[in-house]
This record gives sequence, structure tokens and C-alpha cells, in this order.
Amino acid sequence: MCGRFFIALKYDDLEAAFPEFEAPREWQARYNIAPTQPVPVVVNDGQPYITFFQWGLVPSWAKDPSIGNRMINARAETLAEKPSFRAAYRRRRCLILADGFYEWRAEPGQRAKTPLAIRLRSEAPFAFAGLWEVWRPDDTPLLTCTIITTEPNALMAPIHDRMPVILPRSAYATWLDPAERSPHDLQHLLTPYPAEEMFAYPVSTLVNNPANDVPECIAPV
Repeated sequence: MCGRFFIALKYDDLEAAFPEFEAPREWQARYNIAPTQPVPVVVNDGQPYITFFQWGLVPSWAKDPSIGNRMINARAETLAEKPSFRAAYRRRRCLILADGFYEWRAEPGQRAKTPLAIRLRSEAPFAFAGLWEVWRPDDTPLLTCTIITTEPNALMAPIHDRMPVILPRSAYATWLDPAERSPHDLQHLLTPYPAEEMFAYPVSTLVNNPANDVPECIAPV
């Protein structure tokens, strides 16, 4: 699962990290992004822009947008089968930009879990594999997305039984292809990121409250 993440970049750093995409002028660093909030995405519409979609996918056929609260993640293994995701998997893919995510680790003999930040060893920003949808109840479309998860790598396995799919830069063009793609073309991309290229460290319980969106959330403790 991936239920919280961060992208603690200033505008200039965002431009330098993703030079192939045009950054929005209203950019702000985020330290504790939670479901239902806007998240930075690049969608496969052929336009190289970073924009913002609501986190929690609402299928076009949904009667109530609250369904998105239960669709912040999509399992890689069943994307081609699930009605909520199979059309988007073929036609509506996106990158969701981040430079780290949070997970909570159970500790022996303790009721409270330890919050951890997980990043690349290089501390470079990266992109989750995502899907997006448009929900049109009226003239104002709701643009939403979900983060794809897969089985954990060796780093994540002691922490959680799922992890988000982090795409290598070499996969961006394929994932953002505006053309319809079959699951056979894409499934090989949805694998655990190499454990040796990641690290995890404890952070403050400030992250337990989504209202806390401050730099202290990502600081080691």
C-alpha cells in the first residue's frame, strides 16, 4: 500500500529533476500528501505538463465520487481484470511525482507503529506508476488518479506486504504513450524497485496527522 508521500522540491529543483516536463508556476513543496488531496501528475495525453489530480480514482461510471476514498491504490497483478482499472490501464496512464513515501512499521511489544520515510539512496525525485480517470457528473469534470502497487522488495518486506511501483526513467515514454497499450506491453514495468537503491529511516509522528505538512515530517529522528 501507499497511503502517504511527499515531494519536497522547490520550483527550480523540480525543473532540474524533470526537465522533460513543464512545471506549474503555482508549485509548492509538499511534505505530507494524503488521499483526496491534489497530487502532481503527468498524464499520457501527449502534453509534457505537470498538473494536479485528486488522489483516489473515481471511475467514469461511478455514481458517487466517495468511491475514490477506497481507490488510492491499484494492485499491479489485477489491473487488467478489475472493472475499476482495466480501461485506464490500457488508455489512461500517468506518472505521479514524488521524492519519498511513508509507511508505518509494527514494533514488537508496542501498540504504536513507527512512521518511516522511504527514499531512493540518491535522494533523487522519482515517479510512481499511476492511472487516471475523468468523472463528469456535470459540466465540471473531476480528474482523479491512483498509485499502482506491487509486491515488496527486500527493504519493504519487513515493513509492509505491498509497495508502490516506482518507474525507472527509461520507462516513462512507454508508460506515457497516448496510444492504447495492451497489458502484455506494460506488465513487465510493474515490478518492485531494486531494494539496494532505496533506504528507510524513522521520522516524527507528526506525519500521523495529514494536517501537518511541514519540513519536519521528512526529517530523521
